[in-house]
Amino acid sequence: MNVRPRRAWRWSDWVLLFGLLIFAIILMWQPLLDIASIGINDSEQSHIFLAPLIAIWLLWLRRPRLRHVLFQPSFIGPMIVLLGWLISWWGFQSGIQIYWHAGSLLVLVGIILSFTGLIPVYLFAPVFGVLLFVLPVPGVLRHSLALPMQEFATGVSYSILELIGVPAVKTGNVLVINGQSVAVGEACNGMRMIFALTLVVYAFAFSTPFKPVTRVLLLLISPIIAILCNIIRLVPTSLIYGYGDPDFAHDFHDIAGWIMLPLALLLLVMMLRTLRWLEFPVNSYRLASQ
Repeated sequence: MNVRPRRAWRWSDWVLLFGLLIFAIILMWQPLLDIASIGINDSEQSHIFLAPLIAIWLLWLRRPRLRHVLFQPSFIGPMIVLLGWLISWWGFQSGIQIYWHAGSLLVLVGIILSFTGLIPVYLFAPVFGVLLFVLPVPGVLRHSLALPMQEFATGVSYSILELIGVPAVKTGNVLVINGQSVAVGEACNGMRMIFALTLVVYAFAFSTPFKPVTRVLLLLISPIIAILCNIIRLVPTSLIYGYGDPDFAHDFHDIAGWIMLPLALLLLVMMLRTLRWLEFPVNSYRLASQ
């Protein structure tokens, strides 16, 4: 519900908006600082800092739409602020970290919508969607995925080594090659690559005038490609550990991790080219239809 008609922005409106945002950041300083701390200290959550950059990029691509965002105070914004504060407070009291974090971001969004109504949500939905990637992945979800992914990566790597004639022994999540034990631990399970690649694919999907079905397909297939690339990295890394210098193998593992991201994007591009070759309607006609 709007309390006054839409009009152009005034300097006093901007001052009030940024003043309230600063106040909200101070009020929600603890959960926001905790999000940043997790992104810094947990390598599997480093995509947190990439999300704001992608949000700015997607906003820049859609900047002509900003002219439609006028000053239009709405009661929806304060309701979202109150809801966000309650969610964050309840998350802190109950020890559920995802609610503590999500509520703090919802407060910031609510302040913006207090000045504009819901029009920015309609015009810049992909930008708001990136905020989901700012939230640290809950530990319960990570742990439930980590062990199956470690087992899968170990099993597939062992099968590939057998296929190419490399003698190896598989014991749990450990491969024994040439008497050397290669543990497929958390750093090798592909979790880090999945989150980073999904975020990059999200940016790619909403930076290009794809049809909605194409965007959904890209987002769904990105974890599969990330797992595939992780196995491509894991097999030569295991061979180097077994037959080469462990220090070089460690460095190779880290460097290969960076190489796998462009390789994953290359595989996605090849998939899109295949779909176009099959005359599958991949693209929309114009960017404004996003």
